[in-house]
Amino acid sequence: QVQLVESGGGLVQAGGSLRLSCAASGTIFAIKTMAWYRQAPGKQREWVARITSGGTTSYADSVKGRFTISRDNARNTLYLQMNSLKPGDTAVYYCNAFPPTPFDSWGQGTQVTVSS
Repeated sequence: QVQLVESGGGLVQAGGSLRLSCAASGTIFAIKTMAWYRQAPGKQREWVARITSGGTTSYADSVKGRFTISRDNARNTLYLQMNSLKPGDTAVYYCNAFPPTPFDSWGQGTQVTVSS
């Protein structure tokens, strides 16, 4: 089982940038497709971006062209570079396997707040 710790969130003005990190424990991180998810108040958690073990990426339409997902398998770390942030990006951001299984526990997430 992989343990996940997200960091890097904060308060930023619209148009600003943030870089999120996800530190993962466990030796199987490198072989997993990993993803970033987010959950806004009153909404269901949604998928944002994913990256395969080989580095192939996919993005939700709402963030395409603004967010970039990457990974460092040697450091067991997943990243999300977020540019041109909008108030609609305000949410708690989580990382996890894609797709997550009942055996993949969720971390505490990191809060991203974008002010207008």
